[in-house]
Amino acid sequence: MKLLLLSSPNFFVEEDKILATLFEEGLDILHLRKPNSEPVYCERLLTLLPHKYHQRIITNDHFYLKEEFELMGIHLSERNPVIPQGYSGITTCTCYSLEELAEAKKKCKYVILRNVFDSASDSATKSAYTHDQLREASRRGLIDKHVMAQTGITLENIQDVRELGFGGAVVCGDIWNRFNIHNGMDFKDVIKHFHKLRQATD
Repeated sequence: MKLLLLSSPNFFVEEDKILATLFEEGLDILHLRKPNSEPVYCERLLTLLPHKYHQRIITNDHFYLKEEFELMGIHLSERNPVIPQGYSGITTCTCYSLEELAEAKKKCKYVILRNVFDSASDSATKSAYTHDQLREASRRGLIDKHVMAQTGITLENIQDVRELGFGGAVVCGDIWNRFNIHNGMDFKDVIKHFHKLRQATD
């Protein structure tokens, strides 16, 4: 099962060092998601990351970055729903319901299903499905290796993601909540926790 990471929405000093280390330690794919950001800051971050990792990065914003930095692909969402004219590379997208999955999988390399569990960082964001609904979607083939689970993914439930037949898990808060982006320097706890997540998905 693949392990994906959604970037922090904010830029911070140690970000490139943490991301490069996570790639070294087995991160499969990074979704670079920086809503309302200036493109130049995304460019700077990508410049700081070793080029060998660019092919494992999907950009959720500023789609021109895909070609300029030879990234893996682009991600469509409610914020950026339109494929650029003439684009023919890898596309991924977000789905907000089980009903969307079948059609989305026809067009995308993989899709991300949101709100699989209650959010760990936003108490207002709750799971949109019961376990039985997810299990039935898996039985019907809606959930398969082309669907990645997102929202509320933690070490405690990542085995459920595997057992439900998802192709991967997208982590966010379970990683970034372990580092103070405003004044943190030591990110050993982030890497240590990532190791546990990686072991759970292998």
